[in-house]
Amino acid sequence: MDNKLIKVGTRKSQLAMIQTNWVVQELKKLHHDLRIEIIQMSTIGDKILDKSLSKTGEKSLFTKELEDALLAHKVDLVVNSLKDMPSTLPTNLTISAVSKREDPRDAVIMHPTNKGKTLKELSTGSVVGTSSLRRIAQLKKLFPHLKFKSIRGNLNTRLHKLDSADTFSAIILAVAGVKRMGWSERISYILPTDQCLYAIGQGALAIETRADDAQSIKFVEELHDRDTVIRTVAERAFLKTLGGGCSVPQAVHTWIDDSQLYMTGGVFNLNGSRSLIETMQTQLPNQEASVALSNLQRNLQINLYLSRLNQWILTHVVSLQASLLVISYWMLVFLKPLGILGVI
Repeated sequence: MDNKLIKVGTRKSQLAMIQTNWVVQELKKLHHDLRIEIIQMSTIGDKILDKSLSKTGEKSLFTKELEDALLAHKVDLVVNSLKDMPSTLPTNLTISAVSKREDPRDAVIMHPTNKGKTLKELSTGSVVGTSSLRRIAQLKKLFPHLKFKSIRGNLNTRLHKLDSADTFSAIILAVAGVKRMGWSERISYILPTDQCLYAIGQGALAIETRADDAQSIKFVEELHDRDTVIRTVAERAFLKTLGGGCSVPQAVHTWIDDSQLYMTGGVFNLNGSRSLIETMQTQLPNQEASVALSNLQRNLQINLYLSRLNQWILTHVVSLQASLLVISYWMLVFLKPLGILGVI
């Protein structure tokens, strides 16, 4: 495959290009003679700047145009932020690699006049900018003295809106995006997960291919990060069970410690006054079993494996009612078998 020109689809934003260029460089390390062309595209989500995305009623806001190009064979693979991808992919498309995750938490970026302060220390009526219902639902309850206002645009635009006027006292952004943009020094502090659970898949990059393109799947699979995959599979099944997408405040925190997978899942009403948060854990396979599963994966067509996993999810997860009361039951049903699957 090194002799073939590989076309990679991505959004046009600076952050999307940084992420895509990172993937391209990693692939070139593995395939030294590789020729790659990056195809930039604008998505529906990039064009809607006058209202909150949760009010559009649309899904796949940041992926549809990329996936259409993939299905039309105009590109060979696309690079997405995993948090932007809906839980159900179009027919004949699959996530063929998930790279090592950046910090998935959320960061507070203070207006220069509020340097050194925390959200708690901001004066009553201060406006905090965020486009996320998930963040608003959690932070409204913790900081009732603050007002929250939607702020749209790419990261450059949001930071400019913060610095160039007195409209916002602070904004909330994903740590991963801020770091990838090289703006770590602008982070006032990172919200701990006991204050703000993060978005499903946040901080992880997903490489999407056609499910029947075995060559491309084999080509990118070396970018897989096992722990990130295990965590995000659990998170995306949580998303698939509850549904709602960006119109429903739902959040997670997953971690792996001493061969145990832990997951905290939460669902909130819009103003954060009601919520249900549960934490569960399950034993992961030992290292020898994980290596065996990884070797088995390399000898199988990944899309077939994913198809079987998807069927398992449909059988055991989607049949549950997507309501607050099923979260605890869902974790028991899903996470225990995940300890057998081990890797994706």
